[in-house]
Amino acid sequence: MASRGKNSNLRVVTAPTAGQTGNNARRVMLPPGARDYYRRIEAYAQRIRNTHDIPAIIGILDEALRETKGLAANNDLKLAISRVAQAEREIADLKAELQEAITQVQVDQLTQVLNRRGLDESFARESARSDRHGAPLCVAMIDVDDFKRINDEYGHQAGDAALVHIASTLRRTLRPVDVVARYGGEEFAVLLPDSDEQAAMAAISRVQRVLRTTLPRSGLPMPALTFSAGIARRERGEYQAETISHADAALLDAKQAGKNRVFLAGHQITVSTWPKAHPGYSVKKFSKVSKATAVK
Repeated sequence: MASRGKNSNLRVVTAPTAGQTGNNARRVMLPPGARDYYRRIEAYAQRIRNTHDIPAIIGILDEALRETKGLAANNDLKLAISRVAQAEREIADLKAELQEAITQVQVDQLTQVLNRRGLDESFARESARSDRHGAPLCVAMIDVDDFKRINDEYGHQAGDAALVHIASTLRRTLRPVDVVARYGGEEFAVLLPDSDEQAAMAAISRVQRVLRTTLPRSGLPMPALTFSAGIARRERGEYQAETISHADAALLDAKQAGKNRVFLAGHQITVSTWPKAHPGYSVKKFSKVSKATAVK
């Protein structure tokens, strides 16, 4: 309930406090700035109620937080300063919770690298940057060799430990700007921004070498871990599905050529077969991998 007092710049608001009801309610004098503030906050709340997209909600909270901070210095709000500060804290806390929720839905819980949803968002961001600056962007599709045998002969715990170890090795060996995601099952995808084909091949081959010289922290018995990989350079304007299809085709040929290899789509390529002495490991020329090859 609200009414006008003698001072036309103040609005009288009846608000009950703890243990008070009806005529015992406390009467609070709100200046015009406070009234405007609460109306705007209610408008933000209504926008949030009508929005189902978490990033959009975070954007609305950012607007509300900026306005709350600005209003805190307004003389009209001196009577409501504690409420303003409380609102600011609550908005910041809610934003942090929503950002954490976004992180949780984009991360694979087993390996702690991105999942498919996280990969999709990262690809959209990196491909837009690549087109904008004319920078190269390569995608590597990686598949753990003989993973079914690991599960069948050593158990699913060993299989999980193998995936965790490979994901950890990828993150530890690649650059901070490279994006690692679990694509599904025993398959991983890696985005390599600002990397041409040869740089991408060198990076993934380096991961193979490191993988062969380290053991999973789980201590569970398992065979030596290897993987096969296919790499494709994204063409300007190319959709994610197209680039991944090209990398998948190269990955399939790497598997069929004997596994533990890195193939580059659409080029006459050099394929490393680890483990070999380095430098000076043996190299072998393979025929061209066509980008038109379908993944079977």
